[in-house]
Amino acid sequence: MATLLREHQAHASWRDYLELTKPRVVVLMLITSLVGMFLATRAGVPWQVLIFGNLGIGLCAGAAAAVNHVVDRRIDSIMARTLKRPVTAGRVSPTAALGFALLLAVAGMALLLTFTNELAAWLTLASLLGYAVLYTGFLKRATPQNIVIGGLAGAAPPLLGWVAVTGHISAEPLLLVLIIFAWTPPHFWALAIHRKAEYAKADIPMLPVTHGEHYTKVHILLYTLVMFAVTLLPFAIHMSGLLYLACAVLLGGRFLFWAWVLYRDSRPHAAINTFKYSIWYLFLLFIALLVDHYLLLNI
Repeated sequence: MATLLREHQAHASWRDYLELTKPRVVVLMLITSLVGMFLATRAGVPWQVLIFGNLGIGLCAGAAAAVNHVVDRRIDSIMARTLKRPVTAGRVSPTAALGFALLLAVAGMALLLTFTNELAAWLTLASLLGYAVLYTGFLKRATPQNIVIGGLAGAAPPLLGWVAVTGHISAEPLLLVLIIFAWTPPHFWALAIHRKAEYAKADIPMLPVTHGEHYTKVHILLYTLVMFAVTLLPFAIHMSGLLYLACAVLLGGRFLFWAWVLYRDSRPHAAINTFKYSIWYLFLLFIALLVDHYLLLNI
């Protein structure tokens, strides 16, 4: 395996291998995993689980991202935002990238099996395979509902964090998964509208390509309404308190505003602005969950 990783070392830098892992995406995933861990217990999270559990989840997520770089290299060569990715640009060979992905996956699984529990490890592996194989290898090219079906793999981190601490699945982490699952379509379809021409050129059946922009905007608005309702459920089941409820309403209201602006086409660059806001939305919503959790513990 070391030989595989050295194959293109004359051309690739450590930054290229870091880019293979899609670090910004992984960081957002790890934030939701961390929140899942802290929400799972009224006591402190054991430091071994906190550090090595998240490291294992992050390594497996990075492995899935590296596989995505390899499988999507033809598509990436057509799209402007991905043209300079390491595999597409030839700085890292597909073989070296797959070897790197295997190394990350094995290391991540070893950490999870050693420092957390088997259920957390196998769920993480299932999430890895769901994104790298099911979504990237099949769904992305097969159906305009690719991001809806495949989004479940990307929604798993809060469940993984919860299970890493508790060793079992319960309703609360599944609700956190549902929040991200409902968030994913409006988040990604906004980007797909912005990059519609490139997806069409790459022959990828994203919803704006197959059904048009208006149809996609309607569904972004509908999914945003569903997401808004789902984000109120933690308060409804007494998982969170008034602080979270206020944040969910304010943040969700802003998301609905952008979805409406996009639907009405009333501002320039509405699609990419909706996409950018959606990232901050998820980050702030989960931070609100975490702060509210510790506020409730101190009441």
